[in-house]
Amino acid sequence: MRKEKRPLSRWRYLIFFLVVLFVIVADQLSKAWIMSSLPEGHTMLRLGFFRITHIHNTGAAFGLFPDQSLVLTIFALTAGAVILFFVVYGYRYYSWLGSTAVTLVLGMVFGGTVGNLVDRFRFGYVTDFIDFGYWPVFNIADSAVTVGVIILAVLLLRHAQTEE
Repeated sequence: MRKEKRPLSRWRYLIFFLVVLFVIVADQLSKAWIMSSLPEGHTMLRLGFFRITHIHNTGAAFGLFPDQSLVLTIFALTAGAVILFFVVYGYRYYSWLGSTAVTLVLGMVFGGTVGNLVDRFRFGYVTDFIDFGYWPVFNIADSAVTVGVIILAVLLLRHAQTEE
């Protein structure tokens, strides 16, 4: 008699939770350090084109849609609810959503979304500090969302190709 494989859903939830927690903690600790170490508008470190510059962002990631905190908060709450739906129920309808890779990237996107939402609720803006000079200033949460969405798009494209 062969043992059936144990469902991975519990492990998926743990992986998702740990990734979300890691992103939120890294994001909030880095922002707290910047806010306590560097006045807004000032630069601390210059290494070639890389700088650490403290700014307040009332827009979306990378300075898009300035002064739209309320709209962006509503959008982030909606996106967070959709991500949670995919994590909890989506894989039941679309099995590829149950993969470890998708769980990791959804955790990155959700963690980044929550990290910036914490700032919006606390301060009405998001603290950004990673500055490459030629690119808008951003933070760890922005990076997690952006990298997570890019990887999710690649996974989606790969899944679509295997379906053909």
